[in-house]
Amino acid sequence: MAIFKRIADILRANINDLIDKAEDPEKMVKQIILDMQRELQNATQALGKAMASERMAQKQYDTALKASQDWEAKAKAALACGDQEAAKTALAKKVKYDADAAEFKEMLDTISTQTEAIRDQVELLKSKLEEAKSREAMLIARSKMADTQKSLAESLGGLDASSSMAKFDKMEEKIARKEAEADAFSELNGTKPVEGEVDFEKYETEAKVNSELERLMAEMGTTPTSAE
Repeated sequence: MAIFKRIADILRANINDLIDKAEDPEKMVKQIILDMQRELQNATQALGKAMASERMAQKQYDTALKASQDWEAKAKAALACGDQEAAKTALAKKVKYDADAAEFKEMLDTISTQTEAIRDQVELLKSKLEEAKSREAMLIARSKMADTQKSLAESLGGLDASSSMAKFDKMEEKIARKEAEADAFSELNGTKPVEGEVDFEKYETEAKVNSELERLMAEMGTTPTSAE
């Protein structure tokens, strides 16, 4: 039956291999589970039909067996009354139902074997479906993590570290050049004394300030000691 071949294919399927071939592993995993659920539903329906056929065959067998027993009882009753012809007629009926019972028993055994096989397939598919569901979250999480790692690796792969550091070095050199130019202009404008040169102008200014201080103190009658 096609349904059982499909079930066998799903049971043999390697989920990880299917994920490797899928463009979207998350959708693929969900689709696999949907397929398995659909096949489980179909298999369960097939099992129901097989069980119904089994019950029907069992009923036919039981009916034929009971009819055989009833006609045998009638044959015994006829013999007890000394009516052999009636007993033979009853036994002829019994033989017919014996043949029917044998045929129904053979049919029942065949259907029972098939039903048991379907039942085993259904139970196995249920087990595999539960396993797939329990692995679904883990597989999807692993897929997303792999995507993140791949994206990060691609980003890092596209980053030229040496080129970036060279740009930083160039920028630092440019800033240092600006600082040197600023110092040079300050020196040319006289706003920054040349290192090692005596600032005589500063000394002259300080002497004038001290002279003015002494004059004011003399006018005010203040001595250096009291001023301190």
